[in-house]
Amino acid sequence: MPAAPAAARKLFGTDGVRGVAGEFLTAELALALARAATARVDAKRVLVIRDTRESGEMLEAAVAAGIAAAGADALLGGVLPTPGAPLLIGRYGFDLGVVLSASHNPYQDNGIKFFGGDGFKLSDATEAEIEARMAAPVPPPRVGRVRRFHGALEDYLRALHERFTALDLSGRRVLLDCANGATYEAAPESFRRLGARVDVLAAAPDGRNINAGCGSTHVDALRDAMAAGDHDAGFAFDGDGDRVLAVDRTGAVVDGDELMALAAKHLGVDGVAVTVMTNYGFHAAMADAGIDVATTAVGDRYVLEALRERDWRLGGEQSGHIIDMDFVPSGDGIASALLAMEALEGGDLRDRHAMEKLPQKLVNVRVRDRQALHGATAVHAAAERESAALDGRGRVLLRPSGTEPLVRVMVEAPTAEEAESVCARLVALVESELT
Repeated sequence: MPAAPAAARKLFGTDGVRGVAGEFLTAELALALARAATARVDAKRVLVIRDTRESGEMLEAAVAAGIAAAGADALLGGVLPTPGAPLLIGRYGFDLGVVLSASHNPYQDNGIKFFGGDGFKLSDATEAEIEARMAAPVPPPRVGRVRRFHGALEDYLRALHERFTALDLSGRRVLLDCANGATYEAAPESFRRLGARVDVLAAAPDGRNINAGCGSTHVDALRDAMAAGDHDAGFAFDGDGDRVLAVDRTGAVVDGDELMALAAKHLGVDGVAVTVMTNYGFHAAMADAGIDVATTAVGDRYVLEALRERDWRLGGEQSGHIIDMDFVPSGDGIASALLAMEALEGGDLRDRHAMEKLPQKLVNVRVRDRQALHGATAVHAAAERESAALDGRGRVLLRPSGTEPLVRVMVEAPTAEEAESVCARLVALVESELT
């Protein structure tokens, strides 16, 4: 299985710097990171956007101060989905973009991630250089300014409408769970502009209810509402809007694998980049369709690297990060939802027939130190035995989370019962060895 790329970084994980706001992610740390990143790329104009967390305004102010302290101008775009950063960078020529969000994490957490002037996330090597620069800041020749960047949301909505202008959703009824996060305005409006009748859940952010029992990591409310209602499709976004899961009118959850399979066949792509978490059924469906598949480590940054290396258009993760490079070089939950409707020709999500999933069981085990998994020989030996028993019929995957103190145990098998049994044995061993 592919290993996650190594890098000499202490603060950055697989998706920026993330932690409890005010404790780990302090205003001082945010200022230092922003100043170092601005200096590293020699930025002159830097875009800053955020999600709806109560700590967002504090971190926005600190990041803006760091940018100005490095001699650049900080342009504050306010609340906007993460993909709005690379989109606006490309449209207005920003040298750097900063997104303040902890994605699907609870409100207490927040994060900082950087996009370069090319619209792509900064490389592991560049992030390591940013950390190194934090220790010895160089005085700039000038002090930058901090200003509001008006119209960011409308620019993002206009770009979505231009991409999907041929998609007619008139007469279609959709239900959107906005996770009380960054999509709470953009998602409903984008569907309405294409003619859909839109009903909305979790679109009243108060700073603390982001991802709280809602959104793509808590789909029960959406699933219940879909099963009880009369909607053609339901979509659940995460807190920063770069991922999406779907639910059909029967209450069945449609994950990123199925959404990618729909998109790949609809777009007629040559290849798709996915991670080691992607279901075996996806690989089988792509083989039947004559579409190549590249497998990467977990993390949309690694999917992006594979797409750039191969000059491919489409990639993503089972969790709902789906990247269409022809629109924006980032996961975009709203664009992915609209792409699914486009693949269905505006029809009913229940009628999808893109792939057959192998039963999968995934358990996140909270541990003391997620990196301790690498030295857990008993755990690895057990995983190898279970994998050998499933050879040709399924697979086993153990990996540490890139952002939380978790070990993810995933098993795929011909039946749900076998997947659950194998997973339970491995989870029990991980808990005894690492918790």
